[in-house]
Amino acid sequence: MSKKFENPIDPDKITENPNSLEYPHHAGSAIVKPEDQGRVKGNAISAMEHQTDMQLSQIYQQMQLLADQAKQLNDRKVISEIIYGAEMRFEPLINHVYHLYEKQDTAYLLSLIAPDQWGRSKKSFEFVATVRLLADHTWDILEKNEEFDFGTSS
Repeated sequence: MSKKFENPIDPDKITENPNSLEYPHHAGSAIVKPEDQGRVKGNAISAMEHQTDMQLSQIYQQMQLLADQAKQLNDRKVISEIIYGAEMRFEPLINHVYHLYEKQDTAYLLSLIAPDQWGRSKKSFEFVATVRLLADHTWDILEKNEEFDFGTSS
């Protein structure tokens, strides 16, 4: 008498298509580990923050450069206005260096004489800036008295 074979494996645990299972179906199957979704998202957010911070830093540096250029241009405009209102006893030439002084009566004087060249006959002028006349007839500031405020003078 032959005994009828009973499969000890639960019929709900077997499939005709084992490749569709979410878990390994026999001892030789590859290890399947579930992904840690929190870690994956954390790594993605960290990478995103690093990239955007780096790009924002580059934009801030570019903005700072533009702000510095705007300030230099405004200083050139202000000092050019001061110089064209100043006393000058010569015709300034393009690309030549001159020196701007403020006289005691708050008038300005453009001079060929540098602050260290006055010698004993030093006048009572306050040094404002050493400037060079540019081709567009604005004045490039080569050296300036840091105590002189270009923002309020005109």
